Amino acid sequence: VQLQASGGGLVQAGGSLRLSCAGSGRTFRNDVMGWFRQAPGKEREFVAAIRYSTGGTYYSDSVKGRFTISRDIAKKTVDLQMKSLKPEDTAIYYCAADAETSEIRTVWSRYEYWGQGTLVTVSS
Repeated sequence: VQLQASGGGLVQAGGSLRLSCAGSGRTFRNDVMGWFRQAPGKEREFVAAIRYSTGGTYYSDSVKGRFTISRDIAKKTVDLQMKSLKPEDTAIYYCAADAETSEIRTVWSRYEYWGQGTLVTVSS
């Protein structure tokens, strides 16, 4: 199973970025796909997740209303559209797959498969 994250970069505060996660090696049909982030010196934290089969979503309070997670079943991709970015959004962003349940979980250790991470830097 491989998850390949892309789309990170440097953006000014208030700007937008779109991250993409391409999956291969399994169907992901009944999985939950999530995005997490980790800033320097901080714990990895939940950002957003989507039920691959139904498209149901869940967001952390810190990104709700600014970020949108979506999936393309045919392409096996999960995207994270980020708007109104803030300096505190600066982190390495990871996509992950939880294959154990179709219920969305926010604890990173519950996710079995991980991408390599993509760096998002938001300047003030």
